[in-house]
Amino acid sequence: MTTLIFKEANPPENISRHVKTTCAYCGVGCGINIEVSSTNEILSLKGDPEHPANYGRLCSKGSALGETLEASSRLLYPEVFGQRTDWPNAISTIADSLKKLIAEHGPESVAFYGSGQLLTEDYYVANKLMKGFIGTANIDTNSRLCMASSVAGHKRAFGSDTVPACYDDLDHARLIILIGANSAWCHPVLFQRITRAKERNPALKIVVIDPRKTTTCDIADLHLPIRSGTDAKLFNGLLWYLTEQDKLDQDYIKRYTEGFDDALSAAGSETGSLAAVADYCGIDQVDLDTFYRWYADTTEVMSLYSQGVNQSSSGTDKVNAILNCHLATGRIGKPGAGPLSLTGQPNAMGGREVGGLANQLAAHMHFSEEERGLVARFWGTENIASRPGLTAVELFDALAEGKIKALWVMATNPAFSLPNADKVKQALANCELLIVSDCVARGDTLDLAHIKLPAAGWSEKDGTVTNSERRISRQRAFRPLSGEAKPDWWILSEVAKAMGFAKHFQYQSAVDIFREHARLSAFENHQTGIVRDFNLSALIDISAEQYDLFEPVQWPLTTDQPEGTQRLFAQGGFFTKNQKARFIPVNAKPPRAKPSDKFPLILNTGRVRDQWHSMTRTGLSPRLNLHKAEPYLEMHPEDAQRYMLHQGELAVVHSEWGTMLARVHTTTDMLPGMVFVPMHWTGILSAKGRMGPLVNPFVDPYSFQPENKHTPVRVSSLESKWQGFILSKQALELNELNYWVKIKGDGYYRYEIADQTFTLEQLEALIEKQLKNKEALSWQRQDDPARELLRLAYFREDQLELVCMVQKDSYLPERDWLAGLFTRQEDVTALRSTLLSGKPPVGTADTGKQICACFNVGEKTLKTLIASKQATTVEAIGKACKAGTNCGACIPELKALLS
Repeated sequence: MTTLIFKEANPPENISRHVKTTCAYCGVGCGINIEVSSTNEILSLKGDPEHPANYGRLCSKGSALGETLEASSRLLYPEVFGQRTDWPNAISTIADSLKKLIAEHGPESVAFYGSGQLLTEDYYVANKLMKGFIGTANIDTNSRLCMASSVAGHKRAFGSDTVPACYDDLDHARLIILIGANSAWCHPVLFQRITRAKERNPALKIVVIDPRKTTTCDIADLHLPIRSGTDAKLFNGLLWYLTEQDKLDQDYIKRYTEGFDDALSAAGSETGSLAAVADYCGIDQVDLDTFYRWYADTTEVMSLYSQGVNQSSSGTDKVNAILNCHLATGRIGKPGAGPLSLTGQPNAMGGREVGGLANQLAAHMHFSEEERGLVARFWGTENIASRPGLTAVELFDALAEGKIKALWVMATNPAFSLPNADKVKQALANCELLIVSDCVARGDTLDLAHIKLPAAGWSEKDGTVTNSERRISRQRAFRPLSGEAKPDWWILSEVAKAMGFAKHFQYQSAVDIFREHARLSAFENHQTGIVRDFNLSALIDISAEQYDLFEPVQWPLTTDQPEGTQRLFAQGGFFTKNQKARFIPVNAKPPRAKPSDKFPLILNTGRVRDQWHSMTRTGLSPRLNLHKAEPYLEMHPEDAQRYMLHQGELAVVHSEWGTMLARVHTTTDMLPGMVFVPMHWTGILSAKGRMGPLVNPFVDPYSFQPENKHTPVRVSSLESKWQGFILSKQALELNELNYWVKIKGDGYYRYEIADQTFTLEQLEALIEKQLKNKEALSWQRQDDPARELLRLAYFREDQLELVCMVQKDSYLPERDWLAGLFTRQEDVTALRSTLLSGKPPVGTADTGKQICACFNVGEKTLKTLIASKQATTVEAIGKACKAGTNCGACIPELKALLS
């Protein structure tokens, strides 16, 4: 046991205490320092300057975590069939129901569906219960939707799911390639690290490979807007080019790899000329030649790839095409050189470590007879699953077919996030027994549950997570559990005990589980011929005190390498039987979903800058809701003209599987023939704003990851009778309308609304029947039936209570200055004469739409600074109003305003 990874805690203070924890969002795994009062309130929340993932930086989402801790949105006690109950009854009901269904239909009738939001300790217990004792591998995770292709590609090439590179490599690289990764928005802290590396070394080249011109392109020396789905052809062409230019590392290939000739033959058989590759990928031949030449002439090359590569029906082949190029040049495991998969969730990697995917066992083991036997001996079970289980899409197909009788969903929302989501939602509604563990009270999936279990949330969870570079960090609790919420590992352990497995689930705290997790990673490792990459043997005797003081460290973490391992594979040592990496022959395949006359456009999906997944957390922070307030549809102006759509109007997006409503945004950043929608809006926050129903259910044959980036669609205008918005101090129910989006503001709720048949009289009545103490309100009204125009304002004493503005077209008053009236302390009744005009009176603050979420700086504020010559550079803007000085994600927009 080493003490190098542990650090002495700060002595407690009389008034407050300081806690180090890890961010709850993306796979960067940023460390956070929190000062907590004696009453458990956050006094300050900052990036941890000592954490090697972020060195003190946080993005807008991480900076706002303290604003997302509220009780009103939480699930606070167990419910069984709609009735509040206590934990003993909930546990016994689950255990008895599962035992009954297993006795009647067998263990394959039961399934679990987990999440990269779970801590490693939670994940470990879930997999042990399901695979080790219930005896089925029908436990999969939403990580299947984001990282499964990387896992499969790693295994095919390296013999294990091993990420060879680390974040430190970004500081040493001379060429960084971002492939299908909008890092500026999705991994902002890493993006800023790359930006700083380029500032220090102007010779560093940045290449972005993405059909969209995203904010990430702001620092790019070259953007390759390849045609959707052509990544494998691009990298096959690169492999052939490197061979022709004699840029291979023949010594590395000979000593540490096998199968190169077959991979080169596959690449050469379809590559043809440089012109042919450029034509296939839809890019300029000169640009392609530049990229290939830079790669060939640069030894320190980093390839960072994310969902644009993984979420594909050929995602695994794309991953291996990228890995082939690194193996062929020996650019792997060396400072500044290697492939790096950017994970989407805070513990997607930790879930992979404990067997969170249906085709894995714990500690990176699989379903071979030897490894099954090893895990069974360690767990002391004779009932371990005999074969891989159903992967995510397969699992919900089986649920729809009635083969799965009971499903336990933990910390995720498949009715929102799965492809063909309407089918998934119907399958969940028809499930015989649906159990959901979550920390929120409402959700598309949770609302369908027979049994609801209140789980601990971030700030209450205690355990570990692993980030994209294999770095294990502690997520520490700094607030007491809300209501009757419990840690997921505790809930699972209690159910296991009630099912008759008590001897094997006697955990008293998270460290008990982590210690067992570490012991399994070391158990018979290197002793039976089975050499495994995942090894925490240095931690098998970790004490509770050491666990509390645990400092971030990268695995493998062994007695020979007690300080962890930064990089792997520079001198081979792969985890195949002969310790050689395997080149994988890749035949570039087009996406399975193909456009047609009926569905001529290709839909791409992704994230926005300030939101996270289903917005259960980020949606609680008013400032995070301002940058992109509602679902939108990005499309090229030529396509908008072709389909008679206009900027700012509402459109219907149709696919073979479902529909969605979104606000049109035209931009030349999109390729003609492609459209983009964000993923975040659920059925709880919008009507028909869910992206999931659109997405095709095709999956990669190796990883079983769905193809979220390539769905054929058509678009048309929503022929609404009127559209508009409501700003209200109280929450409203507007489910009767065709279109609504709910946005939480500072002291108010904002609703974007539209309808095709609802009359303005009906809308006014719908609003008025929900107003509390209506008799105490005064009001103003303006209408114009010819323009379908209605404007309403309600006042309670001298404060604005609600304002509603709707009309036929979408050219409505700006929301920002009106929203500001809800936080004013002074009398606003003087504004009555002008309020319904929609124009701010002289002297009323109007900051415009938000640009910087970290410091809530609006566009009009910035334009005023620029016009007055007070700020002529991004740095000057930062000095004047702080915009762009924290996470930096808004810097490209600041540059656009300056230009």
